[in-house]
Amino acid sequence: MSVQSERKRLLWAIAANRGTLPPMRDTLDAPSIRAPIDIEAYHNIVIVTGAGISAPSGLRTYRGEGGLWAGQDGCYVATVEALRDEPERVWQHFGEMRKAVIAAEPNVAHRALVDAERRAPGQFTLITQNVDQLHRKAGSAAPIDIHGSLLRTRCTDCDRPPFADLRHEFPSVPQCDSCGANLRPDVVLFGESVGIDEEYQVKMALRLCDLFIAIGTSGTVAPACNYVRSADYAGARTILMNLEPMNPRNPYFHEEYIGSAETLVPALLASL
Repeated sequence: MSVQSERKRLLWAIAANRGTLPPMRDTLDAPSIRAPIDIEAYHNIVIVTGAGISAPSGLRTYRGEGGLWAGQDGCYVATVEALRDEPERVWQHFGEMRKAVIAAEPNVAHRALVDAERRAPGQFTLITQNVDQLHRKAGSAAPIDIHGSLLRTRCTDCDRPPFADLRHEFPSVPQCDSCGANLRPDVVLFGESVGIDEEYQVKMALRLCDLFIAIGTSGTVAPACNYVRSADYAGARTILMNLEPMNPRNPYFHEEYIGSAETLVPALLASL
């Protein structure tokens, strides 16, 4: 670990014990943006997106008031325990999500990232926690879907490859045509790990990162919540764009911009 990163970690620990946090370099709302990011000045850009970027497309976020994980059971329906014990309930929940995803269209924030990717002079890596495939629908070249895709289904038992599946009404748990076992949405549930291939791609991108931007994410779900630390260690400029300030703050983010993704992303990336 570099001396700078170690010093930052110690300051964070001391502040946490005292109940105070070191200020970020910038915390600005949307109207306070001083200048857009010069995409052409960076050669290894890493973008991480969360549910907030798809909210303007009409998809619910996960946490907070009205979120998918709100309510008495919270995120139980997205756990490996629920899949094992109550697969009917899991399919009912994800079927409703799938119906909403099928109807959704990319918004200006998705399209701004497509434009930024086209203008980037070097490596541009887009990592998404979302399972809605809206980045691909917008035209992003090769987003890394670390949590899988809601528009695919796979078997819980055999090696049958995941397949495209747009069904969203499930009177019963669907069965695998190859082995007869239960099928499941091809998404990463709580209690499961990100795929090996996706994890490797992310690590390689972060090693040489010089600009890191997180968009519309709470920054609390592993492993994505740890990516900014790796980017800071690599010496990258690190930016958070979100609807609400991170609480508690993460000292590895140098800049924080508060506002909706559809406002912030085109403004900060100088999208055409």
